[in-house]
Amino acid sequence: MKLLLTHGYFLRLDEKQWSLQEPYPPLATLYAASELKREGFEVIIQDPMFEKSTDFLNHAIIQNRPELVIIYDDVFNYLTKMCTTVMRNAVFDMIEIAKMNKLICVIAGSDASDHPDMYLKQGADFIIKGEGEKTVSELVRAIAERKENWKAIPGICFMEGDRMIKTESRPVMKELDKLGLPDWDSIDLKPYVQAWKKKSGYLSLNISTTRGCPFHCNWCAKPIYGNRYHVHSPEYTLNQINKLQKVFGAEHFWITDDIFGLKPGWTSRFAELVSESGARFRYKIQSRADLLCKEGTVKELAGSGCETVWIGAESGSQKILDAMDKGIRVEQIYEANKLLRKHGIRPAFFLQFGYPGEDMNDINLTIKMLEELMPEDIGISISYPLPGTVFHDKVKEELSNKANWTDSDDLDLMFQNTYPAEFYKNLQRYIHRRYRSRQALRYIGKALKKPFRIKAPELLSMCKAPAYIAGSIYYKRKLLRNTRDSNISFKESDES
Repeated sequence: MKLLLTHGYFLRLDEKQWSLQEPYPPLATLYAASELKREGFEVIIQDPMFEKSTDFLNHAIIQNRPELVIIYDDVFNYLTKMCTTVMRNAVFDMIEIAKMNKLICVIAGSDASDHPDMYLKQGADFIIKGEGEKTVSELVRAIAERKENWKAIPGICFMEGDRMIKTESRPVMKELDKLGLPDWDSIDLKPYVQAWKKKSGYLSLNISTTRGCPFHCNWCAKPIYGNRYHVHSPEYTLNQINKLQKVFGAEHFWITDDIFGLKPGWTSRFAELVSESGARFRYKIQSRADLLCKEGTVKELAGSGCETVWIGAESGSQKILDAMDKGIRVEQIYEANKLLRKHGIRPAFFLQFGYPGEDMNDINLTIKMLEELMPEDIGISISYPLPGTVFHDKVKEELSNKANWTDSDDLDLMFQNTYPAEFYKNLQRYIHRRYRSRQALRYIGKALKKPFRIKAPELLSMCKAPAYIAGSIYYKRKLLRNTRDSNISFKESDES
């Protein structure tokens, strides 16, 4: 049976992400391709990452004449997990194209798992809920053999007359090494290489070493892997890295795990393998502050090539961290930042504003933390309630007008909070520019002391310093118009 496998993330449809030019291949789609090929199916991958519209799918169908279309989103990518409406509508268009060509259409992804009824209403034949590799293989086998015993297949949704049927959930895989490596050879990496080389001078690719997260932050959606935590072995991971270096020339890796290296002994074994093999590469991860307060762990990360750690700091207010059920202390963020810098790893912070109950004092505590620690990079979001979370349950009655962002730069506060939605958008832009201006001034100081040690990104930041400072002043004025409370930003003396 010939299958056309694709996904629903179009980089051009998200202006912010298109401008960044840091695209990553659809990792989950490549895992699905690998499993389907191991089952003996002929799989053709069509990657729409750089396409301008969904028209590509009709051309691919005409050219390849598949019997089945599978739209399998990359559930490892946080941008796909955001479930933006621009990408949802693109998938709806792709479903229509598949049905126009009289093909069975299967959908897998975070948004489809949350809203299977929406996708079935658009004409999809089957929705895969949760972890998909085994489910999609079993479903395609049943379709190929014309065994219409759909109710016996765990982890799917489909229509029976006017009624949606949800079969029992499929248990998540525990032994991840039984999966084959992602089918990297079936995708054209040239546009990814070109984008990365032009923007950054090197190729970065994405891998996953774990699935799931056992922590219980009440705003974090986990529609695919839930609170279980299962891992690939360090050996499997290094084998994949070696292949991607040898075949494609990758120098840097984004390890997409929600939490990297949580299993006891994993980071030490990985560091040992890297040292023994003589491999040289850099990578970035996501982790928690409390897990980075052990110097031995941080030392192992540094020894295995870790360049950047993105910490889910979220807030400098203990009150807000507790309200989020984050399970960390503000002091741990400070300690993690210190240890990472000590061992030459770049700390980066995810920050979140607009969580219910946050007031100006909480905002200022976060700004204070940011000023004092000055991580190497930041990502700022506005609280975004996604289905299946405690946070969503608290505010879902207020989401009747809008329940999803349009794209990654939407940042709309979709529920009633302390300040109006426009305030939080301006706050995000203000803090970004204020942080960037302080960072640029720090680089200028470095250049005056050690001019020959300035790197290209630092030089670019220095050149943008006047724009950053002007932007921070502009957005501060907008904030002051949003509210009469002037205690919303950095000290006035810092603006000069």
